[in-house]
Amino acid sequence: MSALFACEKPAAWRSVYEKYWDVVEANAKGKKPGKLLELEKWYQEELPSLISSRPDKHVTQSELVKLMEWKLIRGKFRPRLQQLAASNSEDVVQKCSRKAFSLLPDVQAAIAELSSLKGIGPATASAVLAAGAPQLTAFMSDEAVESVPGLKPIQYTAKHYALYLDKMAARSAKLNKVDPQQNWTPHRLEMCLWAMTTATRQQLQLLKDVEVKTSDPDTDQRPAKKLRTV
Repeated sequence: MSALFACEKPAAWRSVYEKYWDVVEANAKGKKPGKLLELEKWYQEELPSLISSRPDKHVTQSELVKLMEWKLIRGKFRPRLQQLAASNSEDVVQKCSRKAFSLLPDVQAAIAELSSLKGIGPATASAVLAAGAPQLTAFMSDEAVESVPGLKPIQYTAKHYALYLDKMAARSAKLNKVDPQQNWTPHRLEMCLWAMTTATRQQLQLLKDVEVKTSDPDTDQRPAKKLRTV
């Protein structure tokens, strides 16, 4: 699965990105019927628009709770985190998230600010920031982190997130240098890595035979390798 991360061919990444929603739909079948797809569309499409439409970027308490619900259904379900996130007041959530976004591009300072909220750690904080600043941040999903060489085992700490984001930013920059569209962001890379990992684990045929090629000395992958999901 780390072969995709090492891939230097934008076309290979794009072929995965274009199948993202197909993987989401296939993955949703094993979750609450329709709920994951509904929340995924809200997180990827509606929430970014809401945040960007505000003069001072921030999230509301209800948005934070809904984001936590999305995160837990998409990954490991921890009901206690949902309760803690809901216990934050509207005023505190708005003030904290407003300050966090104002701290960008200092991502680590923004992560620390959001992590002061009850039930919010670096991973959830990264999801908030990725919704409002996808060009600077990426959600710290298990699937994406595990796909980046040198980051196992996963540690849900600000330090581990910094290592992950540095590599994601570097890879997106390399892709943009050779891709005329230049629309790769850390957030978009996370979506691709999540899709590839999920498809591989569930033996979906959606992303079978995606050919990747790398000459990156920081990885152990050989050139011209195909990723097979079945």
